Amino acid sequence: MLSRSSFTSLVVGVFAVYVAHTCWVMYGIVYTRPCPAAAGGGGGGGGGGGGAAGCVWPYLSRRPKLQLSVYTTTRSSIGAESNIDLVLNVEDFDVESKFERTVNVSVPKKTRNNGTLYAYIFLHHAGILPWHDGKQVHVVSPLTTYMVPKPEEINLLTGESATQQIEAEKQTNALDEPVSHWRSRLTLNVMVEDFVFDGSSLPADVHRYMKMVQLGKTVHYLPILFIDQLSNRVKDLMVINRSTTELPLTVSYDKISLGKLRFWIHMQDAVYSLQQFGFSEKDADEVKGIFVDTNLYFLALTFFVAAFHLLFDFLAFKNDISFWKKKRSMIGMSTKAVLWRCFSTVVIFLFLLDEQTSLLVLIPAGIGAVIELWKVKKALKMTIKWQGLRPKMQFGTYSDSEKKTEEYDAQAMKYLSYLLYPLCIGGAGYSLLNVKYKSWYSWLINSFVNGVYAFGFLFMLPQLFVNYKMKSVAHLPWKAFTYKAFNTFIDDIFAFIITMPTSHRLACFRDDVVFLVYLYQRWLYPVDKSRVNEYGESYEEKPKKKAHRE
Repeated sequence: MLSRSSFTSLVVGVFAVYVAHTCWVMYGIVYTRPCPAAAGGGGGGGGGGGGAAGCVWPYLSRRPKLQLSVYTTTRSSIGAESNIDLVLNVEDFDVESKFERTVNVSVPKKTRNNGTLYAYIFLHHAGILPWHDGKQVHVVSPLTTYMVPKPEEINLLTGESATQQIEAEKQTNALDEPVSHWRSRLTLNVMVEDFVFDGSSLPADVHRYMKMVQLGKTVHYLPILFIDQLSNRVKDLMVINRSTTELPLTVSYDKISLGKLRFWIHMQDAVYSLQQFGFSEKDADEVKGIFVDTNLYFLALTFFVAAFHLLFDFLAFKNDISFWKKKRSMIGMSTKAVLWRCFSTVVIFLFLLDEQTSLLVLIPAGIGAVIELWKVKKALKMTIKWQGLRPKMQFGTYSDSEKKTEEYDAQAMKYLSYLLYPLCIGGAGYSLLNVKYKSWYSWLINSFVNGVYAFGFLFMLPQLFVNYKMKSVAHLPWKAFTYKAFNTFIDDIFAFIITMPTSHRLACFRDDVVFLVYLYQRWLYPVDKSRVNEYGESYEEKPKKKAHRE
């Protein structure tokens, strides 16, 4: 079997290969090889030049006068001008100029009855109707989607009458069914680079968005019109009522480079694949937020940060499990801190479950909660024996040294309770008076979570107090601590890059303070070889090797 050090080296090696492979794949996405014949000086944009055979030239290089038209209809395909409504017409459309306009769209009766309304976006020559223009390009996008609406939140104290409660119960049953929502934003892009493609090796991702025409001896591709589906966020959705006759639609346009266009196509395909695997609109929206709400350079930094976070998470997990698996004594370890970590992890898991968080976040939180419960079992020396179908729990005995540690632990918790309990109760009371919640359970879980985020670091203090009393830190799992410390500083970077609640952002920084205190104690208290280590052993107890005979 592999030793622990060789296994760690293997994991780090696999991680390095993964990062290198990902960088190579990303380079292949954002870099497109131009046509060699065009680079060699062959003719092109003007329509001549047989030396550029095999190249596909941009039609935009001819600088045509274009017009942008947006139509709406309830049909998924149209062949003529009938039964469509023109909602936006941009004459003398400049592909280089960014704009944003809000228009009111008439909502047909069919759409109000949970039907679908489509937007047809045409880019065509100015002064010519789209269906009469042989060189027009168009894309189609649904303006409606189906989703379960968010439950209404109420003030739990000012309350509701019995009649309102009955109505609320009816609404709760109705809320279980998805209803039609309006997409209030439509984001358009046109690829504006005068890029000459190699006709023999067109990128598959862009090829499906390209429409080619033969002009003389050369082949041109018409303007690449693209709908940015990643910008369709859940926060922009509006419930469509039966009485709704008009809804606002914000149409925004911006140019896009070829590299970003290819990257965006891959990301949209990835989000679509997640939805096909059963991800809800809300789950997919969280993935979209990573790309839309973050600058592209920050996004690249986020990838590397997340990759290292994953590596350190695994190494910390591995060393933490190894530490507790071999743990035979609780000397120097704060049992109250272990219990608090278990409680806080379970509470955060229940909070994420109540908020219907993505499974990508929920599953790791659930695994972490199970591991913390296992640690509590080890810390309390608990054994479970079954008497038929009824479990019976037994607790082991503590040595004199462990009892001394428990005394220090209880003393620290006594001092801490004078500060912690009033803060938590006060925060829960304030939120009950001023914040709206879906239910009493939701308020209870949110109060616990706010206590964990705001004052959770105080429960790390008993371990610091035990270290101070025992003048030792040899009993702590320093390997796991080191990896967790790296993750803590990585979380600090995430706190600036990624949108998150303020309480969670503050929770990232308060962990830094506690870890710095741990480092100070490690420097303050030198290693005593007569003191037990994290496995219940001391250096002096280890058997000495026999002297080598000559």
